[in-house]
Amino acid sequence: MGAIVKVLFFARAWASFGVETSIAELCRREGIAQSLYYLRSNEFLEAGKRRLAGDTERAATTDEVKALRRESSPLKEVVAKRALELRLPKIT
Repeated sequence: MGAIVKVLFFARAWASFGVETSIAELCRREGIAQSLYYLRSNEFLEAGKRRLAGDTERAATTDEVKALRRESSPLKEVVAKRALELRLPKIT
């Protein structure tokens, strides 16, 4: 599941910074099939729709949520560093 989370995270993060990286490239880099990415992505979106509609039942346990947060922390750092690189002028 870790590779799929990375692809979901990076695809949305890079898009928010205006960086065009294809889903195919991200999937190839993480070693997962595009079909699996799209399956998980759709599941994620559907879960979000249910949550917005008032569904409060959660599929993840507290320990799973904590593990995902630990996993996403380094990813957030990578995105933050890359965002700074893109926004700050090059000093030579």
